Order: sequence, then structure tokens, then C-alpha cells
Amino acid sequence: MRTPNLARPAGRIITVTKLARCLWCGDVLPRPTGVGRPRIYCRRSHRQRHYEARRLASVQGLRDDEVLLTRKVIEEWRDQIYILEAAIEDAERDLEGKPSLRDYTEAFQHLYEAARGVRSFRIEPKAMGGE
Repeated sequence: MRTPNLARPAGRIITVTKLARCLWCGDVLPRPTGVGRPRIYCRRSHRQRHYEARRLASVQGLRDDEVLLTRKVIEEWRDQIYILEAAIEDAERDLEGKPSLRDYTEAFQHLYEAARGVRSFRIEPKAMGGE
């Protein structure tokens, strides 16, 4: 797989680091300090929920890579994706022809507002004690 050649301003070095995330909720974990194993959960309750979800999955006959989600969570996620898709279509339509800087700015602002909902959305698998 080829990495695209991304143009960047001369003299600037861009470093991309993969952030460690909680296995349960996906929130970014703090950088490890000191010795010991790195954290894989942001809270003890998330470790417990993950354990309960694994137990529930084994009872239901699910594989390790499968999870149970509530219909409400799936519908909320679909709504967020629909909003983002509509914003992309709006931006593509608005930027047809010879768009001005103002057109680009407005399209970006519209896309950013649509993406904010996706950024803050969290999907948590169903655990035994969860709702």
C-alpha cells in the first residue's frame, strides 16, 4: 500500500502518534508514566463492563470480534452518519464551478458543524448490567 505524497510547508515536521484508547469506550488514555503495564481502560467500571460484555457474548454464542448494541445506539449512529453525508453532499454542490474563498470557508464550517456530532458520539457495547 502506497502512502500518498502529502505536501507540507517547508521546514515543518509533522509527527503523527497513535493514541492509546480505552477498550470499552474509546476515549483517549493518558500517556503512561513510570513503570508497569500500560492502561487499557480509562476507568475501573469500564474494565468491569468489558468483562460483563465478554461473558454475555459467550453466553449468546458471539465471537470475540462481535458485540451487542441496542437499537437506540444504532439509530443514533445512523442519524449522525446521515447528517455528515448530507453535509458532504451540500459542500460538493456548493463548491461546483469556480468557488470563492468564502464558498470554501462556508463549506468547511458546515462540514465541521456536522462532524462535531460524530466526534463526540460514543458507542458502548451492551454489558450484562448495562441498559
